[in-house]
Amino acid sequence: MIVASCVLYVAGLCFLTLSASLTSNSPLECKPSANNVTCSVNHLHLVFFFFSFYLIAFAQGGFTPCVQAFGAEQFDEEDRNENKAKSSFFNWWYWFVIGCILVPLFTLTYIQENVSWELGFGIPAIIMCFSLLLFLIGSTTYRFRIYSNVQSPFVRIYWVIVRAAKNRQVAPAVSIEGPLAHGGGSFMFLENALLAEDGSIEDEKICSIKDVEDTKSILRLAPFWFACLGYAIIYAQPSTLYTKQASTLDRHITPTFQIPAASLQHLFIVGPIILSLPLYDQVFVPLARAITKNPMGISMLQRIGTGLFLSFISIVFAAFVETKRLAIAREYGLVDIPGALIPMSVWWLAPQYILSGIADVLGMIGLQEFFYDQIPSELKSVGFALYLSILGIGSLISSFLVSSIQNATKGNGQGGWFSNNLNRAHLDYFYWLLAGLGASGLIMFIYFSKSYVYKRRIVLS
Repeated sequence: MIVASCVLYVAGLCFLTLSASLTSNSPLECKPSANNVTCSVNHLHLVFFFFSFYLIAFAQGGFTPCVQAFGAEQFDEEDRNENKAKSSFFNWWYWFVIGCILVPLFTLTYIQENVSWELGFGIPAIIMCFSLLLFLIGSTTYRFRIYSNVQSPFVRIYWVIVRAAKNRQVAPAVSIEGPLAHGGGSFMFLENALLAEDGSIEDEKICSIKDVEDTKSILRLAPFWFACLGYAIIYAQPSTLYTKQASTLDRHITPTFQIPAASLQHLFIVGPIILSLPLYDQVFVPLARAITKNPMGISMLQRIGTGLFLSFISIVFAAFVETKRLAIAREYGLVDIPGALIPMSVWWLAPQYILSGIADVLGMIGLQEFFYDQIPSELKSVGFALYLSILGIGSLISSFLVSSIQNATKGNGQGGWFSNNLNRAHLDYFYWLLAGLGASGLIMFIYFSKSYVYKRRIVLS
């Protein structure tokens, strides 16, 4: 799957490079109109361009969860030392992913704007080919898990649900000895899948205890998936609304240098992540481990819950800052001047950005580890896909909320909560709405965390 995704990834980047070359070599068809000149592009080129983007997105959907799951599988969960190292793996994986974004962010952007778009897209394609080659060279050293059950885990989970539904009114003829290792008293109805239609447990068609355990473990992740959607919606704001906020403020770092609004997320989010992750992994975790005797320092749910709480605090702070920004705009008579610079320093936004970054260190990486660790062994990449789907669905919900609220509030001559004139908009109202969603998700998360039973694991010293 990783190799196939890499090949599609390279193909998409090559198509994108070719698309940029075709566009730059094809003159635009421009026609003068009353007040300006309108230009149209070749529709075939446009379709090819978007096809390249969707191919890259499709390849990344297969590549990202599989390659991270494969990396985590190189650690032996039954070995105490390797189990500790695996927890650090998630921290350093995220650190390198975030850190490596900064290099192309500055170099490729410069090349694309000052040299050529073809070269700007071609360099990632070459680097991706080199990465695939390195991955293939190391294939003889990798660990591969071998599973004795040849039947697909999806098929086994399907049959657990089907047979549990069929046997919902069947009383067991004998008691089922030995409690299930995972799940406690939750989803007890699934244990009916262990019975035959006559209530016995000696039918070849019945499901195994492991199948029932795996099904329970997936269903028990569902409440956490929904609880973290509020966090995912807040996560989508720094690259959108926070940037619009910053564009109206005084962004001068020095009397002669003004930082671009879009660069604030890299300065105040990526920066804290790069600085705090090593401190968390090398300082906090050993100290917490000595106190709690937990190999990870604190539990996965404690880490995620702290991240959700900091995310909630960040959006509350953003709401207060936006309220102050609007008050200053009214005080200086700038409400009806959309392009006016508000006499308020951009440093007011620093706390909400920094809190967002620290929340990612705890919540984002905690979610990766939690969904990987608690999913059945054969579905580790699906666990990462579930984690990524939280962020994807959260971004979609954020877009839906913005569109719906804007349509509902822009009537009667009003610009709406998201008016192009931010001095008449009400981002503060939206931030308070997100704070409510974040608080609701946090409460739901805490409620289900109290009764959650982690999947058992045998660890050898």
